[in-house]
Amino acid sequence: MLEADVKRFGYRRGECQLAEVAVSLAGGRAVLLGPNGAGKTTLLRVLAGVHGYDGTLRLDGETVRPNRSRPRRYRAAVGWLPQHVTPFPGLTAREHVSYIGWLKGLTPRAAASRALSALTQVGLEGKANERAERLSGGQMRRLGIAGVLVHDARYLLLDEPTAGLDPRERDRLVAVLRDIERTRSVLVSTHDTAALIEPSSRVLLLHDGRLRFDGTADQFTERHHHGTPAARLQAAYSSFVPEE
Repeated sequence: MLEADVKRFGYRRGECQLAEVAVSLAGGRAVLLGPNGAGKTTLLRVLAGVHGYDGTLRLDGETVRPNRSRPRRYRAAVGWLPQHVTPFPGLTAREHVSYIGWLKGLTPRAAASRALSALTQVGLEGKANERAERLSGGQMRRLGIAGVLVHDARYLLLDEPTAGLDPRERDRLVAVLRDIERTRSVLVSTHDTAALIEPSSRVLLLHDGRLRFDGTADQFTERHHHGTPAARLQAAYSSFVPEE
């Protein structure tokens, strides 16, 4: 289990970015919602061990010091994918993923072997020898996911992976998530509630730096009985985050 208990983190314009936020990940898909500036990316960076903060971070019950010298075991177990994936110049898709595996501590031979497997998991095996910078936006997101799969991460932290994708690429990425979340824990931040929240999903909602909801998708929409599933999700979201 991956756990973070954030007492307080950072200030922006005099307001705390995260306060009294406790999150645990133990399997399946969890969807992180909230308006821009709510602290979603900050929370993902905290869970990735990038940010220091006032609180505790634990992996399988063991406390981890949240800084750049975090243990190799933690770096191997947790994979963080920022919203914007930047390919390494001149590398093919396979070389890109292999290099990430090497950076995570794999031997060059193991990294090369696992890179092809990771690309296959995200449906990019046919692009393995293509220059990474030539991939489309949706393919680039899937390349990023391959980069967090190559070292067999158990916890995947994905920041807005469907943002800006056309419907076909979005559906492909969601299909990839359905496959990998069978054996891993995936926390994905998004504004795309209709595409990423499914009946089995867990929903977390951040607003003004605080966790306002943490429960199942059914619990999230239980007070909203009318309309399509997408309309019910939007109504539930609006009840926590009123329009300004």
